Amino acid sequence: MNSCSLYIRLAPEQFHNEEERILWALTFFKGGRAAKWSENVFYQEADTGVFPIQTWRDFEQQFWLHFFPVNVEANAINVLEGTSYYQGGRTVDDYLDNFQALVSDMDYTDSQTLVVKFWQGLWLGIQN
Repeated sequence: MNSCSLYIRLAPEQFHNEEERILWALTFFKGGRAAKWSENVFYQEADTGVFPIQTWRDFEQQFWLHFFPVNVEANAINVLEGTSYYQGGRTVDDYLDNFQALVSDMDYTDSQTLVVKFWQGLWLGIQN
């Protein structure tokens, strides 16, 4: 989002209206939750015949609401209390990056609990 906003500020002549800015930004939403959110925007347009986001400001607000929850700490704790953070088919590096991001979002101070959670989420072959 920051890169898109910066480009729009640096090259405003590239966009004739708000919708062009929004559509251009959506071209970067290619994977994961971002792609699903983008698809939903276009499904809404197909259903109603009207593009559902009218201004760049509305786009930014919807983006922040959807991708940055109000209580990041509680969400991170909930993830670590489940199994969705487990390594699965990811590399150890990807798993570690994701785990560190979760830990940085919360205020866990018990290092023993974090070690147990980290170990628990590792693929069984690596645990052994």
